[in-house]
Amino acid sequence: MKKIYLTLVGLALLHSAGAQDLHFSQTTQTPLLINPAAVGVFDGWERLTINHRNQWLGSSTQFMSTAVAADVNLGKTRMNDKAYLGLGLMVFNDIGGDSKFGNTQGSVTVSGILPMGGSGHTLSAGIQGGFGQRKGDINAVTFSSQWDGSSFNPLYLSGEQNSITSFSYVDASAGLFYMFDGGQSTFSRNNDFKFQIGVSGFHLNAPQLKYTNGVIGERLHRKYVAHVRVIAEVAGSKWSIDGSAAQFIQGGHFETILGMMMRYRFQNGTKQTGLNHNAYLGFGTYFRWGDAIVPSANIEWKGFQFGLSYDVTVSYLRKANVGSLEFSLSYRNMHDSLFKTRKRRF
Repeated sequence: MKKIYLTLVGLALLHSAGAQDLHFSQTTQTPLLINPAAVGVFDGWERLTINHRNQWLGSSTQFMSTAVAADVNLGKTRMNDKAYLGLGLMVFNDIGGDSKFGNTQGSVTVSGILPMGGSGHTLSAGIQGGFGQRKGDINAVTFSSQWDGSSFNPLYLSGEQNSITSFSYVDASAGLFYMFDGGQSTFSRNNDFKFQIGVSGFHLNAPQLKYTNGVIGERLHRKYVAHVRVIAEVAGSKWSIDGSAAQFIQGGHFETILGMMMRYRFQNGTKQTGLNHNAYLGFGTYFRWGDAIVPSANIEWKGFQFGLSYDVTVSYLRKANVGSLEFSLSYRNMHDSLFKTRKRRF
């Protein structure tokens, strides 16, 4: 019965696949998927990020999403007091279901980043261009017309076409991003405060999706994202609060993800010289409104950040006893830029 339930849900997802994008629960660890303007806006010089999600863990029908992204800042000074550029590359693969229906896409992102007065305020704008491909195998899928009363019978004619056309498309996205980093304007150990807010639009050209030959394709719905994040240290302690919220709107679909993490600083950095950096151990929960509670844990140390989370389904899908495992891994080069000659520290 579990197999049947998941098959029916999978078919529903396949039918609406053109309306929704892949998503990750750890939204703060997917900057290039959230906002093109976030490219190049981070502490350090170069950044590499890997995200992987296994949907419906433990079931016979699963959806796998993997994204790899790299971004750098070009022209950034150590004092971060001049305008500079951000450049990012990203590739993701989203595949799932018995049909192996999938979406593979690569993109290039360019952002303009303007630090305002050296007081910790930064404003950026970014554009993203991508090239995607979608494909699948309908022969491995069963339909309700093949139900014989007790099981799905593959000998019954489904009445569906026996293939999904593989096709490619061009994609365009853009965004705006603002960040305040209080640590840039104070040497205080336990009084750091960071605030981020942004808006972005994806698939702004509404690319055409043509799954079947001879049929006019539908348009990929534009997706709009609004996100905010606050990191505040608790004065006089080694603890800090990391709160975030992201709202996604695509076609008639809405998705809201809220997050609250507690971080413990187990290693102090050197604010004056920047030779060493704070290290944190974090734990908390993300919450996808109306769908899942997502316990999470992460560690940040020497430029590396590893996150692990598990979606505990609370929506009607809980009847199938399914959940999702997700991890993220990123590295930020916190020392000298790879694209500059090594400089004497001060």
